Amino acid sequence: MSKPVSGPPLAGAAGAAPIGAPEAGQVGDWLAGLQQRIVAGLEALDGHRFLRDAWQRDSGLAGAPGSGGGLSCVIENGEVFERGAVLFSQVRGDRLPGSASAQRPGLGGRPFEATGVSLVLHPRNPYVPTVHMNVRFFIAGGDEAAPIWWFGGGMDLTPYYPFEDDVVHFHRVCRQALAGFGPDWHPRFKKWCDDYFFLRHRNEARGVGGLFFDDLNEPGFERAFGMTRSVGDAFLDAYAPIVERRHTHPYGERERDFQAYRRGRYVEFNLVYDRGTLFGLQSGGRTESILCSMPPVANWRYDWQPEPGTPEARLADFLTPRDWA
Repeated sequence: MSKPVSGPPLAGAAGAAPIGAPEAGQVGDWLAGLQQRIVAGLEALDGHRFLRDAWQRDSGLAGAPGSGGGLSCVIENGEVFERGAVLFSQVRGDRLPGSASAQRPGLGGRPFEATGVSLVLHPRNPYVPTVHMNVRFFIAGGDEAAPIWWFGGGMDLTPYYPFEDDVVHFHRVCRQALAGFGPDWHPRFKKWCDDYFFLRHRNEARGVGGLFFDDLNEPGFERAFGMTRSVGDAFLDAYAPIVERRHTHPYGERERDFQAYRRGRYVEFNLVYDRGTLFGLQSGGRTESILCSMPPVANWRYDWQPEPGTPEARLADFLTPRDWA
């Protein structure tokens, strides 16, 4: 298996002073290892291997000078996962895109380094939820300013035919991942997730939430990195038991059709709102890796509503945020 380059922080973009921090290599090493551990766990669930596709980002790609690379691990038509991707990237550029500086407009246009792991899994069985997880580290710098760093990430669950015990389990693992850092972080990041994964044009939640955070540096590097590691390391504990319980549940064309309809909502969110997707496209990232988060099959219907009392109508009860844990 090709291993992503890790170690010292990436140098600054051409023509700019190098940016980074001694800790950047430590973060990159952990993220590369996290990807490998998660892929191994998912391969054990599915029984099929993920394709490993190492890539390099060349200077000038898509009009966005920069360099770096990554490793895309992808599965299609697996036993459990119809499509899944676990992506590692470590890139630099000479201008931080607006999607990454929305909360810090003063950083717009600075050279940057970004490293992260992101994943999306679209199971074949409609009774197994789609899931997303992302953990990332940014450094923005420049000639006249000290580098500024921050972490971001989280995970969220998007069921089609939800089971309450699955949703409760997922949220309890999320809560436990932050329990050692104080009582205020989980409620804050849980609400942030509910607010973020919301389709404003539909007035509808994408799924049942989980955790989300961004621009995190206030507790200091060691604590912020520790929180990020805890979230990433908790992913398999949060999701694998749900897959194991549900992937053999019988289903038919009706359930597959509803799954494809709800996947359309997932596509809408990723292309309209998701900061990770927008950052990748705006920074001249590798399009094939960015868009492999999309489901393999999705559909849309004009003004369709499920009939009251059906299993499909029951989903709406789960999309209302609540304290699941």
